[in-house]
Amino acid sequence: MTNLSTVQIDNAVSELSTFNDLARWACSQFNKAGLYYGHGTDNAWDEAISLLMQSLHLPFEMLEDNPESVMSSRLTIEEKQQIVEAIARRVNERIPLAYITHQAWFCGLAFYIDERVLVPRSPFAELINNGFQPWLNESPSMILDLCTGSGCIAIALAYQFEQATVDAVDISEEALAVAEINIQEHGLSDRVFPIKSDLMSALEGQVYDLIVSNPPYVDAEDMSDLPDEFHHEPELGLAAGDDGLILVDVMLKQAREQLSESGWLFVEVGNSQVHMQAKYPQLALDWIEFEFGGQGVFAVSKANLDAFYASATD
Repeated sequence: MTNLSTVQIDNAVSELSTFNDLARWACSQFNKAGLYYGHGTDNAWDEAISLLMQSLHLPFEMLEDNPESVMSSRLTIEEKQQIVEAIARRVNERIPLAYITHQAWFCGLAFYIDERVLVPRSPFAELINNGFQPWLNESPSMILDLCTGSGCIAIALAYQFEQATVDAVDISEEALAVAEINIQEHGLSDRVFPIKSDLMSALEGQVYDLIVSNPPYVDAEDMSDLPDEFHHEPELGLAAGDDGLILVDVMLKQAREQLSESGWLFVEVGNSQVHMQAKYPQLALDWIEFEFGGQGVFAVSKANLDAFYASATD
């Protein structure tokens, strides 16, 4: 593992001048260190640009509209010091960028992020932007975001379905504290409600038209192989037993009681899709095909859940 030394950091601050200088140097250091990308970008250059734009509090539209002006702009000593120190943290600690800048985007919305929650990266964004078509026949009025974490999915759902109430549920009080920050910052405290619950155990009697969940789903084998960056994230939000389905097994049974008659459950299981297909071959699941990347998300209707469990007891 290659770390940046104090001498390298000091030299970069004194010798580099422009936005482009810092971006090029950051990209070189990221490539040299062999960092893993998967928390918002997928390559060293985009990671470097994102770090600089966030550190300088500049809107990304400015880079799109005036790239030459941004890239050639000279930075102050204080700005360079802050940026180079952030680059050094990214390299030396292998910490995801969102935990350094405390910001991440989901569905085009900005969210506060720290190490109490996972960094948003779910393909659910595409489903939300498409209004969960063609599965939903009408706009849902009651929505549940199960395992809400930072609250990004719940908040994006509230933006998409403007008449809906969204319950943002998590077992972690620390995660709910972050979700509350984001709910307040987006001005949605009248429609998005953080609730502490072990899955749906505290929601008895409540019925939802749409349940969405991005739960912990990493199986034991994948947990042992995760890149260093993922070990900064709370294990509670990742690990889910040998097959990655500990929570999903319970969720499927609970959803029968919590879904309206025309309701749908959408769950992300990632690489544990193979376990899901092997474990539930008789359950009618729709596996989503995403236009913009992502996999391992299924949809199942209340009707198909009822039929599956009714046949299992016959």
